[in-house]
Amino acid sequence: MVNDPVDPDAAPHVPEPRTTAWQGQGPVVAVVSLGGAVGASARYGASLLWPTATGAFPWTTLVVNAIGCAVIGAFMVVISDVWAAHRLVRPFFGTGVLGGFTTFSTYAVDIRNLIVEGHPRTALGYLALTVCVALASVWAAAGLTRRVIEWRQR
Repeated sequence: MVNDPVDPDAAPHVPEPRTTAWQGQGPVVAVVSLGGAVGASARYGASLLWPTATGAFPWTTLVVNAIGCAVIGAFMVVISDVWAAHRLVRPFFGTGVLGGFTTFSTYAVDIRNLIVEGHPRTALGYLALTVCVALASVWAAAGLTRRVIEWRQR
């Protein structure tokens, strides 16, 4: 080992304190997890209240996704245009609750089940209808929310 000369005027090397990625993201991960549990539980409750029979059109999943998309449309307008929400509100409610409530996985399983059960036209209709209804729900709810906000500000 070679001993390098030490500059007496230089500050000694002090290592940076170690940080982990979780220190800043821990609260966000926690609220998304909690919100996801709430949303998924609500969706599961809807599936228990309105079960879909084998081979039938999956109305419950379609309605849950439509409601969730409408709520996210209104929510995003409110937190973007009206309310300066706490930094954890959007991850909790938008990503967690509504992400857990709406479901792409059940939608995909419903399509697969309809095809396997011999209902490919119903599966195709459900595939297209869900996308259209979801987009229309977000658009309509966001537009309606903006109109209500403008009306209330007059």
